[in-house]
Amino acid sequence: MNRTTTALLAALEALLVVAIGIGIALVPLTVLWAAHFGLSIEWFVFWRAAVDVWLLGNGVDLSVQLGTDVSAALGLPGADAPFAVTLAPLGFAVVTALLGALTGRRAAETPHRWVGVVAAVAVYGLMATLATFSALSESVTPVVLQGALVPTVIYGAGVLFGAERAKLRHDLVLRHNSGRENPGERLDPVSRGIRDRYRGLQQTTRTVITGSLRGGAAASAAIMAVSAVAFFVLIVANYATIIGLYEAIQAGIVGGATITFAQLAFIPNLVIWTMAWFIGPGIAVGVGSNVSPAGAMLGPIPGLPILGVLPQGAPAWGFLGLLVPILIGFIAAVIVRQLLDRPGVPERSALQHALSGVGMGVVAGLILGLLSWWSAGSIGPGRLSDVGPNPLLVGALAAAEIGVAAAIGMLVGAKVRVPRVRVPRPRAKVKPARR
Repeated sequence: MNRTTTALLAALEALLVVAIGIGIALVPLTVLWAAHFGLSIEWFVFWRAAVDVWLLGNGVDLSVQLGTDVSAALGLPGADAPFAVTLAPLGFAVVTALLGALTGRRAAETPHRWVGVVAAVAVYGLMATLATFSALSESVTPVVLQGALVPTVIYGAGVLFGAERAKLRHDLVLRHNSGRENPGERLDPVSRGIRDRYRGLQQTTRTVITGSLRGGAAASAAIMAVSAVAFFVLIVANYATIIGLYEAIQAGIVGGATITFAQLAFIPNLVIWTMAWFIGPGIAVGVGSNVSPAGAMLGPIPGLPILGVLPQGAPAWGFLGLLVPILIGFIAAVIVRQLLDRPGVPERSALQHALSGVGMGVVAGLILGLLSWWSAGSIGPGRLSDVGPNPLLVGALAAAEIGVAAAIGMLVGAKVRVPRVRVPRPRAKVKPARR
């Protein structure tokens, strides 16, 4: 396969990814246009709405100016003035990143990996820019610069991840089969420089860094997994409430299906919000509201049936949720310590074990804080300008809880190197020999 064919196939795949992302929102809106509005409205209105949803889901901010009738019907203070919508339904970003990883994997299977990567990202950026300009209107205006860059960055990150992962797997297979292939020699200059600097550190320092990265990432993944399971349990436990909210909306079959698709796009946000509840700060569903293990103070909330899972009042055993990140941090540290205590690795001091645990907390705090920042934002005017967790509080408390628990886990049962102190012994006096 030559370079031209590789570039064309990668460009076509990027075009399909954009079409899939917009189509997820456009298909139900088109059905709504045909079934509910009877084709009486210009279809391009629904195209702009679909592009707006797709851009918002990829992290692009929208500026909204409601009409006089709509703002009066809402009855929210500040609805008649322009306001920003920044709460991204992260399901779109997840789909973009996953499809980008598939593109990168296919590009890595060709002899011209970087040609495919560059072509795919460039075409995706071009299509994102054109879609952003097509969505400009008097009522909803996406930020043009963000529309051109942010979705492209998300897709490009997925492409690079897929390409590098496929290349690493290919190199490992070559090394296993031939026994002579050295994948490290085929690294690019930047990666080779990072590798050489890392290898230049002391082995105990490398062990501390490796333990911090592995343990922090594992603890973050475990907390997110527990949050996903807890969110599923909440849906099952509050199923009757959710169905009651569906019936109260009276949106019909098509409208109910559209609302369901919208809620599916918000599932990653809701899982992250569940994580913020376990960490402690909880979430806000409007200015002045809070849902945390200490209790729930709610006012008027958006009319999404899925929000029926939100607890009311103070849960009797809510404080037990705070034990989740602590236990996970401790268990992750114990597992990582056992993996690091392998033959050939020098024993580490108590301070180095504690630093590994603190490093795990810092890494986990950064990851969970970034996820919280990405899942929060504004969904409307007035009190709806603050929805989601506080990323600074979530990141700081996660670092403290996981860091302390991980430090204890690293120290419990560890082989600690105790520095030897040489004590000088007094020399015995030698008596002179008698003549």
